[in-house]
Amino acid sequence: MQETANRVSLIPVLHDNYVFVLHGDAGRQAAVVDPAVAEPVQAWLEQRGLELAAILHTHHHHDHIGGAPQLLERWPQAEVIASRADQERIPHQTRGVAGGDQLELLGRSIQVLSVPGHTAHHIAFYLPPTAGDDGHLFCGDTLFAAGCGRLFEGTPEQMHHSLQQLAALPEATQVWCAHEYTEGNLRWASQEDPTNQAIAERLAAVEATRRGGEATIPSTVALEKATNLFVRAKDAEELRRRRGSKDLWRG
Repeated sequence: MQETANRVSLIPVLHDNYVFVLHGDAGRQAAVVDPAVAEPVQAWLEQRGLELAAILHTHHHHDHIGGAPQLLERWPQAEVIASRADQERIPHQTRGVAGGDQLELLGRSIQVLSVPGHTAHHIAFYLPPTAGDDGHLFCGDTLFAAGCGRLFEGTPEQMHHSLQQLAALPEATQVWCAHEYTEGNLRWASQEDPTNQAIAERLAAVEATRRGGEATIPSTVALEKATNLFVRAKDAEELRRRRGSKDLWRG
């Protein structure tokens, strides 16, 4: 588990998933983002005396929603916030949202962004910066550290637009993506663009981090703009080619 001073915590679960916990600035309430499983999340909250106020889902895949039913058994009052267009695939919703919506949760403003590509109705949650806090992006499987999600339901055009939307956020924004794929993404990128010194330096730093058993998350928008070949794709066709290359890569 990794915890930051900005009141976001990361819980590793399953093989390479992360569940994120948002702490309120007042009281003992918390929200969780994309709970793949319940037990470690419930234990983490209870150990700290926190009450679950809300569950936020970025998309419908089971490794992002699978823990919600059990968490709701423990905290039945918790809100479930997810894409209203995906109510059939994301059950238990109490608040359906769409891109452009704005929420107030735990004393923070949260903007909902529509970021299709990985799935048809994928959303992201963006917390703008406040005094002493650079802001946070919970992007599910749309944007990964040095990568992006596979195009299961969307098109290269959609993914390119989604990534450019995220890249336009303030560069200091903390990027909390839902899987520990960073090292593999950078190994592929270093072969795809072998003269990119920023990628080579990031790969070396990530390898050292992983040897120490630490998470490579969060990233930042600035770091993704410098080293993420999908974010750097000039158009949808270049993204399509790179996504195809990564899909076939077995490094």
